[in-house]
Amino acid sequence: MNRVLRTATVGALLLSPVLLTSCSAGQIAQTATQDRDIRGGQADLGDIHLRTATTAYPTNGLYEAGDDARLLVAIANSGPTADVLTDISGDGFESVEIVDPEADPEATEPTTELTIPAGGNVYVGDGGPAVTLVGLTEELTPGTALQVTMTFENAGEVTLPVLVGTPALDLPRGEGFDFHGEE
Repeated sequence: MNRVLRTATVGALLLSPVLLTSCSAGQIAQTATQDRDIRGGQADLGDIHLRTATTAYPTNGLYEAGDDARLLVAIANSGPTADVLTDISGDGFESVEIVDPEADPEATEPTTELTIPAGGNVYVGDGGPAVTLVGLTEELTPGTALQVTMTFENAGEVTLPVLVGTPALDLPRGEGFDFHGEE
């Protein structure tokens, strides 16, 4: 009896780490459904999927009130029909300018819409259409966000955070701050 009890105890001690470490693994884990937005805001609206919504990195490290910011976002349409981005609005800027290289060059009015093809992607600000948020209403630095509402003809309306971009390259550091002051 003593031997059986000892064998059962050793077996339980050997198997308990394996059982305990597998508790949070799998599709029920907390992190299985979390979406990270460290690269930019994202949203899903039916067949429309918005990813990595940011502004371009400001040239001098911050946007002053009144500056313009270039919007960068990937828009995917997983649906069987094209959809049209009809409006971009928000409280942090006065208006929006859209330049679409595929728009009719002989059109007298600038475009205010972007077509997202069925089963396709549009990369705003990355070789595709350019969208500028005109007249920022407050100072913005990297890491802060604007709440931007995008309206689509078929999918509807969605509001997402548009993060102020970070530099693509490592920037030289300035002088360190002396927390102790003169002693």
